[in-house]
Amino acid sequence: MNMDTETRKYSSFDEMKAAEYRYWQSRPIHERVAAAAELTEDGYKLKGFGPDAFRLQRSVVHFERARR
Repeated sequence: MNMDTETRKYSSFDEMKAAEYRYWQSRPIHERVAAAAELTEDGYKLKGFGPDAFRLQRSVVHFERARR
């Protein structure tokens, strides 16, 4: 993920969190979802799991409709 690097100084933790919130609200939804997915994957890696450890299980069921 490409991110611009900028250093800022805040006078309080609340001010920093408000700026962080404004930043993420300004980003398009696809960037926010990608960042959340990246953080989730990094968290699983820290716990020793592979990237495919907890994927959703999908089942395919085929039903034939009765003819009338």
